[in-house]
Amino acid sequence: MPDLDSLATHYTHGRLLKAIEEGVVKLGKTPDTVAVEDLGPVDEFHIGGRIATEIFLDQLALTPDNHVLDVGCGLGGASRFAAQKYDCRVTGVDLTPEFVETGAALCAWVGLTDRVTSEQGDATATSFADGNFDKAYMLHVGMNIADKAGLSRELYRVLKPGGQLGIYDIMRVGAGDLSYPLPWATAPEDSAVGSPDDYKAALQAAGFAVTAERNRREFALDFLGRLKTAAANAIGAPPLGLHIVMGKTAPVKIGNMAENISNNRIAPVELIAEKPA
Repeated sequence: MPDLDSLATHYTHGRLLKAIEEGVVKLGKTPDTVAVEDLGPVDEFHIGGRIATEIFLDQLALTPDNHVLDVGCGLGGASRFAAQKYDCRVTGVDLTPEFVETGAALCAWVGLTDRVTSEQGDATATSFADGNFDKAYMLHVGMNIADKAGLSRELYRVLKPGGQLGIYDIMRVGAGDLSYPLPWATAPEDSAVGSPDDYKAALQAAGFAVTAERNRREFALDFLGRLKTAAANAIGAPPLGLHIVMGKTAPVKIGNMAENISNNRIAPVELIAEKPA
C-alpha cells in the first residue's frame, strides 16, 4: 500500500519550476510570453498528454458556470487547459507540495490565477465543503490511492447532486507481474493499480451511477509508439517534456509502461459516473 510521504517524495523534483523555466527559455520564450499550449508537453503527466485531456474532458460537457475539481492535479496542466477552453473555474488538490507550488507559478505565467487554484492535500480527505463542485475529474491518479472506496465517498460528498465525475486512470486489465519502475511507482509497494471492476464497485457503493466505460489501450500503444519514434529521431531532449518531471529514469519508466500495456496487464481506462440529482 502506498505511503503518503513516500509518494510525495517519489514525485518531488527539487528544482522543478527552475527546470521548466529553463525549458521555456530554450523555446525562445519567457514566463511573460509563454502560453498554455507551450506548457502541455511538461504539465500533462498522463498517457496521451493534451490530446487525451481534451478527448476526456469533452465528455463532461464543462460550461463557464461550472466549478470543477481536478483530483491529483499535479502541475495543473489539465486545470489550465480546462479553464482556457471551457471558461470554467477549476480547483485542484494534490499530495505533492512542489507540484502545487509550481502549478501556482505556471498559472501566474499564463494569467489564469483568477480561474485556477490548487491546494496541497489528500484526495480521500479534502477540506472542501459538501456539494462544492459541479464536476470533478482525475487523470492517472488512482494508481497511487489504495482506498478507492474512501476516494469515491469523498468525491461523492464534494459533488453537487447531478454532478459528474470523470476518471482516466491506468487500470489492471490482465494477469501478470508488472515491470517496475513506472511513472507513478518505483516499486510494487508504491502502486495501487485497481481493475475497472474495483473502481466501479467503489463508485457504486458511494452512490454514483457509472454511465460510461472505455478501454484506451490501442490509443495508448499508438501514442507511446510515436513517443518512442520521436525520441529515437531527436537530437537531445526537447525543451519541455515529461523527462523534466520524471528525471533521468524517464525512458525506463515509459518503456516499462509500454511493455506492461503491450502485454495487456494494464491499460488506461475512462470511466464516467454521475451523482443522482
